[in-house]
Amino acid sequence: MAFGDLQVQQQSIQLLQRSLERGRLGHAYIFSGPEIEPLESVARNLAKTLNCSRPVRRHGQAVDCCDQCPSCTRIEHANHPDVHWIRPESKTRIITVDQVRELMREVQLKPSEAAYKVAVLVCADRLRTEAANAFLKTLEEPPAKSVLILLSTEPQRLLETIISRCLRLNFGTGSKIVLSAGQQQWLSGFTELASAEQKSLLGRYRLMDVLVSKLTDTRAAIEKTLTARSPMQQYEDAEKDLMEKWEAELAAAIEAEYRRERTELLGLLQRWFRDVWLDATLGANGGKGSEHLLEFPELPGTRFVAKRISPAQATQNLEVMEQLQRWLYTNVQEALALEVGLLKLRL
Repeated sequence: MAFGDLQVQQQSIQLLQRSLERGRLGHAYIFSGPEIEPLESVARNLAKTLNCSRPVRRHGQAVDCCDQCPSCTRIEHANHPDVHWIRPESKTRIITVDQVRELMREVQLKPSEAAYKVAVLVCADRLRTEAANAFLKTLEEPPAKSVLILLSTEPQRLLETIISRCLRLNFGTGSKIVLSAGQQQWLSGFTELASAEQKSLLGRYRLMDVLVSKLTDTRAAIEKTLTARSPMQQYEDAEKDLMEKWEAELAAAIEAEYRRERTELLGLLQRWFRDVWLDATLGANGGKGSEHLLEFPELPGTRFVAKRISPAQATQNLEVMEQLQRWLYTNVQEALALEVGLLKLRL
């Protein structure tokens, strides 16, 4: 399967191929998207293209693979000596420091038969801190003729020091997001409030109230659902030690599910801010209507905000939302992180 066959966002594929065409390939990339399998396909095809013996060329540079030569075949079947993959292991599903050290040792060696050494980290957001720091050393001084590719569905969990040293490409599925009636109603209300004139801090705190209220309702619904499923509700006369075990498991399950749904909600807002960025950028560059590119073209607030801010400010909003997600994966107080993040947004 070549680049042209992939069912992912073609705009990002084109950006990648343009870099290949211009001889400006980065030494490290973060490929992000909602699902890990399409990201693996993109990474695999980049490795093929770099090492294909009969590549598709544009202006003399390889921009796609033939998908038929021995090199492409071996990479497809994960048995090429110069293309290395690591994935989360063990019961905790993490990438260990030993895995990273072994991978970096392989990358430092000269290619056995290919033009490029390629290392792919699947679910890179599962790097333990020690493993991430070990990987960072190679990022700072990458070997010649090597490309490092990090794949993640939650790039906000990566260390800032790693993100800053990589080029990032986002690969969607190419289809518009489908919202439930409740999600649509909430997002419409939030964006309508965000698009109103922000003449004082009062507007920001109103936005915070809307977001916090939604998160409070979300946690309450999760607690109700998971508590009803807990064995504590069925075996009220169980021994004390067993009840305590169930209570701990329930608390952990509630927290895990809440964090997942919180990430999903903030991701929804981030996708709207991406629409604002797109509209602001195309408008500033004299582009035509961007409605066909927007995920939420039905929301009028997008255009109102895009007209008020610059492309640089729209970009800053996306960075703020990513930073907010990273904060919330630490032990920082949720309300404080939300307050600081919303106050930094340019609306």
